Amino acid sequence: MKYLLMLYADEAAGAAIPKDQMDRFMDMMRAYQSELEKAGAFVSTSALQPTSAARTIWTEGGALRSHDGPYAQTSEQLGGYYIIDAPDMESAVRLAGKCPAATWGKIEVRPYHPGYAPG
Repeated sequence: MKYLLMLYADEAAGAAIPKDQMDRFMDMMRAYQSELEKAGAFVSTSALQPTSAARTIWTEGGALRSHDGPYAQTSEQLGGYYIIDAPDMESAVRLAGKCPAATWGKIEVRPYHPGYAPG
């Protein structure tokens, strides 16, 4: 089954991390991806641009509405994701727990809907 690991952290705090320290964090994330690949669990990953680049849209009365920024105003923002393949939620949680991002933010683990999982 496919699981989406949504990586949440305070993007303002992340932007304040010195480049050399951020480079080390990114090395840890690449090592984590390698570990997922070796386990046969890696499907996809990507980082997201900051919430200042986001736009939220909805329809109201048949008209398209929008506002700049994320859907929710929170202290932690969605900064990236992994899609993994795991036999069950417990396995997915164990794999997510190895992600370095869990040390500076939160990771939401959510299963794909069985009828709509990507190839």
